[in-house]
Amino acid sequence: MIEYLKKIGLILGFLVFSIPVFSQCEIKYRVYRDGMMQYYMEPVNFYWTQQKSLKGGIVTDKENYFLALLPLPFPPKPAGQKLNKDLKMTLSDGKSYSLEHFDTRYIDKDTVMQMLFLIKKDDVNFLLNHQVVSVSLDMMGTEGMRTYTFKLHKSALKEQLDCFPKRKDENQKK
Repeated sequence: MIEYLKKIGLILGFLVFSIPVFSQCEIKYRVYRDGMMQYYMEPVNFYWTQQKSLKGGIVTDKENYFLALLPLPFPPKPAGQKLNKDLKMTLSDGKSYSLEHFDTRYIDKDTVMQMLFLIKKDDVNFLLNHQVVSVSLDMMGTEGMRTYTFKLHKSALKEQLDCFPKRKDENQKK
């Protein structure tokens, strides 16, 4: 009887702790002062060391998809707003792709720098079918190119992109 209760407790514990794992498709939104609405998912860690880290995720305005990256460390506001170079991305197919820089903004009272890169409609399929291996950001100044080799959540962008069309289809059925 005690063994049976232990097994049930173990199964229930697993279910309780695994629920956050299935929330990958939790789409959030924010409305900006100019009325623009942006849909996004919580940023995930792609790379982390004590010296630098990179978080990011997919963002959409329902017309275009963007890759939002939050690099650490980041330059102070005047210098950071000059960062406008395209992103170089290598996928698991071994090919390199370039995403056009769209915007660099400081959020949360300038404690976070977010860089947005436009994902062209042609490139969405590449991201849906391949994992990201690395990205290179031109941080300008003394640092130059900063390359992040994805160590964590290599398929997160693929999974997030896959969520948005599903949500769109679900809303159309209602």
